[in-house]
Amino acid sequence: MDWEGQRLAEQLMQYFLLGSAVVAFIVGYVLGSFTFMLYIYLAGVVVTFIVTVPDWPFFNRHPLTWLEPMYAEKPSQRLLARRQAEGKKGAKASSKR
Repeated sequence: MDWEGQRLAEQLMQYFLLGSAVVAFIVGYVLGSFTFMLYIYLAGVVVTFIVTVPDWPFFNRHPLTWLEPMYAEKPSQRLLARRQAEGKKGAKASSKR
């Protein structure tokens, strides 16, 4: 899911949850049933989940472009010479023991 798809999914989630809460409240108030109100809101939550959680194709309309990988440069000759010198010093020190 791209960035625009994430924004769209969040907006859809907010609209669906708010809409289902308003409808559930009105129906529950008119019928005088708290249980029926909760069932309607639960159905709205399930529909919201089905619409916003899976990675549907309409969430991928703006694909990201990745940069080409950068590779490390080869070590310089000075660094190689320094490593070789350190290796020789270590060899001399260990031979004196």
